[in-house]
Amino acid sequence: MPNINNLKKYKNIHMIGIGGVSMSGIAAILKNWGFNVTGSDWVHSDTTDKLNKMGIKVNIGHNTEDVKKADVVVYSAAIKKDDPEMLEANKLNIPTIERADFLGEITRCFEDTICISGTHGKTTTTSMISNCFLEANTDPSIQVGAYLKQLDGNYRVGNSEHFIIEACEYVESFLKFSPKAEVILNVDNDHLDYFKTFENIKKAFIKYVKLLPDNGILVLNGDDKNCLDLQQYTKAEVITFSIKNPNCDFFANNITFNNDGFPSFDVWKKQKYYGKISLSVPGIHNVLNSLACIALCDKYKIDSNSIQHALKKFTGAHRRFEYKGIFKNARIYDDYGHHPTEILATANSLKNKKYNESWVVFQPHTYSRTKNLLDDFAKVLTEFDNIIVLDIYAARETNIYNISSKDLVNKIISLGKKAEYLPNFEECINYLNKNVHDNDIILTLGAGTVTEIGDLLLNFEN
Repeated sequence: MPNINNLKKYKNIHMIGIGGVSMSGIAAILKNWGFNVTGSDWVHSDTTDKLNKMGIKVNIGHNTEDVKKADVVVYSAAIKKDDPEMLEANKLNIPTIERADFLGEITRCFEDTICISGTHGKTTTTSMISNCFLEANTDPSIQVGAYLKQLDGNYRVGNSEHFIIEACEYVESFLKFSPKAEVILNVDNDHLDYFKTFENIKKAFIKYVKLLPDNGILVLNGDDKNCLDLQQYTKAEVITFSIKNPNCDFFANNITFNNDGFPSFDVWKKQKYYGKISLSVPGIHNVLNSLACIALCDKYKIDSNSIQHALKKFTGAHRRFEYKGIFKNARIYDDYGHHPTEILATANSLKNKKYNESWVVFQPHTYSRTKNLLDDFAKVLTEFDNIIVLDIYAARETNIYNISSKDLVNKIISLGKKAEYLPNFEECINYLNKNVHDNDIILTLGAGTVTEIGDLLLNFEN
């Protein structure tokens, strides 16, 4: 049982935004540890239902009565300072703690917090590692950033000292944690609305690596120079993985793809044959993600058979090249990719599949990212046969950047490729209905509401 002494001062914990991916997992862990947990959220969901069934009282809308009984109020980053429950907590001098800070407190309850980070691939790699630890019956607690079939949700409450979590660099929230092991998949140019420059992103990862104890573990992508540069900032044991450099600790070669685009490959550990791995998720980037998983799990003495079985059984996290169904004899997939590097990885995965023509429906995510990476977005989108661009999904921003999806479409056209600007879902669905052919692939792409299009297509009636 983890050591919860640092939390015992809070008997009653109220959580604002409890239905969120991370918040719901925190709530379940706290309930399991015997705390009285209440919460509120804007919307009713499967997650809030699940929490209610656990005995966690969730209110849809505001409920200041629950705040009055709380010893502490935990809130997600999306909650504004003028939220009625926040105002009530402040009025009554009840301490308020932001989610990442509180999750940091929880990481200090475990002897072995394993943090998976990097600009891309966190959710998939966290899921792969989680599956391997479950296969090996290690009883971990888990927090992952998407629904995972094996967990029937996005979290698991275990009773061992292992706590496997996705650690996001946005607003440097990963600096709040106390990791024993870190997996860093890549360091790329993103979240410039917060970081402003790539140098600041690299500095954040340096600070993050310095959190490791001397007896910790650091798993690094040997094909990413910015990752490899980080090893000089820690005394922890460094393990590297690669598909380019056979001198890395874990190396994959003889990579082949089946008709679904799923890779099989040989793995070498310190230049000795380790075994053959076959994945049930597409793309060369998932070879790297699985190598990160293998490198970490091997260090935890999980045997190669368990790792092979767990990776083979893993069919992907929610919205990671997820198969949705058939529309007019064309297959529909949905993917969360919202950065040029992710989109290129998805486009390359697609090319390993057998199909007639590809249709991408892209919804840019945030004005700042679209403005900063406009040329890169245009270039990677030309990898698809047919391109549809929807209006920008604003998320947390207002458009102070003087940018629109039309700018992206014009940039794609200037590169010699046809692209359609279709601002709303209805126009997009009608356009696909008129133009898609047998054995085509439709890919909905982005971190916003574009995910709804697949279901709308499946329910479409002429």
